[in-house]
Amino acid sequence: MNQPLSYIHPEAQIADNVVIEPFACIHKNVIIEEGTWIGSHVTIMEGARIGKNCKIFPGATISSIPQDLKFAGEDTTVEIGDNTVIREYVTINRGTVERYRTTIGKNSLLMAYVHVAHDCIIGDQCILVNCVQMAGHVQVDDWAIIGGSSSIHQFVKIGCHVMIAGGSLVRKDVPPYTKAAREPLCYTGINSIGLRRRGYPNEKINEIQEIYRQIYLKGLNNSKALDVLELEMTPSTERDDIINFIRNSDRGIMKGFNNV
Repeated sequence: MNQPLSYIHPEAQIADNVVIEPFACIHKNVIIEEGTWIGSHVTIMEGARIGKNCKIFPGATISSIPQDLKFAGEDTTVEIGDNTVIREYVTINRGTVERYRTTIGKNSLLMAYVHVAHDCIIGDQCILVNCVQMAGHVQVDDWAIIGGSSSIHQFVKIGCHVMIAGGSLVRKDVPPYTKAAREPLCYTGINSIGLRRRGYPNEKINEIQEIYRQIYLKGLNNSKALDVLELEMTPSTERDDIINFIRNSDRGIMKGFNNV
């Protein structure tokens, strides 16, 4: 149901049951799938790929060109997964030659005034609270929650099931299953409440806690701590996720509270 006061480029591919409210503007080279709702004064620019049953609220701008002086007009995209909600005045920039796409996963929520820069990858079931500001090339894994007004440095990686306090300045990588707070940002425990809500049993939560005791509380450097984990702890998905995340960290991980 497209209102007569909206503008839709004739080359845009819009599913039949998409609702587009008055004063929305949809450019060419856009794909919007079934069941999605586009609010008034939303601007969807070239390269947007929007999944099923999404909701995009008034004032949002999707797939605008990157705020990167190296961008030369290359053909890039923004890809938004099914059932994701984009609230008022969110801005999402499309990719550059680095990745050619900016990606938002399924069932995620981006609250009002969030900015997602070029080439970011945000996983499924993530929540970015009001005014989160994300620089280019950031990666956020599934089930992460980033508190309001936090700022994320370019190329930072945030692991799955992470909880970051509001107002944080995130300059280093944040390993999976952790909570992060204070300034400078540091480890404040594991996200046990979030893990329980998602069905993790107590023995698995205790295993994750023991892993992070080795990393943050035993006075070991990261390399030694990882060696101990590989030698002494039984392999598991969570153990291996944490070890691989830290080993592959380009920026280095956040410090423990006693080491900042």
